[in-house]
Amino acid sequence: MTTANVYQQRPDAAAKAESSLHHSTLASLIGQGAQQPGVIVREKKLLGHLTLRGDARDPAFSQGVHHVLGLELPVALTLAVAGEVSVQWMGPDEWLLIVPGGQEFALETALRHALAGLHISVVNVSGGQQLLELSGPKVREVLMKSTSYDVHPDNFPVGKAVGTVFAKSQLVIRHTAQDTWELLIRRSFSQYWWLWLQDAAAEYGLRVET
Repeated sequence: MTTANVYQQRPDAAAKAESSLHHSTLASLIGQGAQQPGVIVREKKLLGHLTLRGDARDPAFSQGVHHVLGLELPVALTLAVAGEVSVQWMGPDEWLLIVPGGQEFALETALRHALAGLHISVVNVSGGQQLLELSGPKVREVLMKSTSYDVHPDNFPVGKAVGTVFAKSQLVIRHTAQDTWELLIRRSFSQYWWLWLQDAAAEYGLRVET
C-alpha cells in the first residue's frame, strides 16, 4: 500500500518561470529564419512531467490510470497522445506522463487517489527535462545526421518513442505526426542539443517558432 504526502512543487504565478533555454539564442530567433524552412523548432517549455511506476498486468492499475487520463497504458516503445496529454512507455513497469504546465499536481493527486492501495510510484520530474518539437519536410534528414537509430518510417512509425544516442549523448525521440518529432531532453544538456540542431539543420533552412 502506498502512502505519501503530495506537495505543490510549481511556484505561484508571481514567480518568474524560465526554461533551461531561456539564456540561449533560441528565444531571440523566434519568428526569424528561413521563410520556407525544411525544419521548424519549437520549445515546448514548462510542461508537467510525471514518472509513473506500477504493474500493468494488474487490472486495477491499468484501469485506474485509464480512469484518470482517458488513455490506455502504451506498450513497449510507444506513446499515446490525447490533446496536450501524453503517456510514454519507458520500461516494463514505468511510464512518463506529460501534461500542460500547472496540471501536474492535480494529476499526481488524482492518480494517487485512483490507485490507492496498490504498489505504485509517482514522481514529479518536471524540473529535470523538457521537450523540443521538430517539424517540417527535412526533420528526418536532421535525425539521420544525429543518431544511428533507424528513423525510416518502416522502422519508426508515428506513435513510436525510443531512448537512443543522439549527438554523442542520450535522449528520447518521439514520432508524434508524419513530419513532426519530439526530443525529450535533459535540462543540463539542453544548450548543447540546441547548438547541435542549429548546425545540423542549417543546410535545410531552420526557423524557430513559439
